[in-house]
Amino acid sequence: MPTPTRSDRSRRRRLAARLAGAKRRAAVVTSAALLAGGGTALTVAPSILASDPPAVAASVAEPSVEAAPPPATLLPPVAPVSDVRETDVRDPAEASPDDAEAGAPIAGGQASYYGRELAGNPTASGEPFDPTALTAAHRTLPIGTRVRVTHARTGESVVVRINDRGPFHGDRVIDVSRAAADAIGLTRAGTAEVELERLPKSGGARG
Repeated sequence: MPTPTRSDRSRRRRLAARLAGAKRRAAVVTSAALLAGGGTALTVAPSILASDPPAVAASVAEPSVEAAPPPATLLPPVAPVSDVRETDVRDPAEASPDDAEAGAPIAGGQASYYGRELAGNPTASGEPFDPTALTAAHRTLPIGTRVRVTHARTGESVVVRINDRGPFHGDRVIDVSRAAADAIGLTRAGTAEVELERLPKSGGARG
């Protein structure tokens, strides 16, 4: 194999230098492409940029950086509006017709009520006694008479229909059904002083 001459070695050095320069320029161009495309920025040594042609160095311009938008203002959570409910006030226009109906006062006194054990027993009207109906027994009022019974102490009232005779013990003037006693708060005490009003036959108590 022939020994390389001095000129051959010189050509090889120049060729190696050219190849190294081409590699450096290729690295710079790759970095510029990454920066323009939003990729990861590469650090290029200033000595390399200085040795590269002006066209290549100009291509490695810093990408424009857009200003970050201001942080969004977070509004405090709005507390839920609580339900506003109207006060439960009874409108006089919505009152029961029995409440507004005028009656003729009759003699009052002590009232008591039928026990549930009498349910189904025949009454003076012929119908069986129903503790859930608004009915009552009176000694003299005609069968079918409607009577407003008002608790003298609390003012609570209920309208009943006379369908039986009684009571026949003590000084009691009227016996009401269990439902009527519950309506005026008579059940717990068993007896109470009541005021009575005789109402017209039109309309009707439940039962």
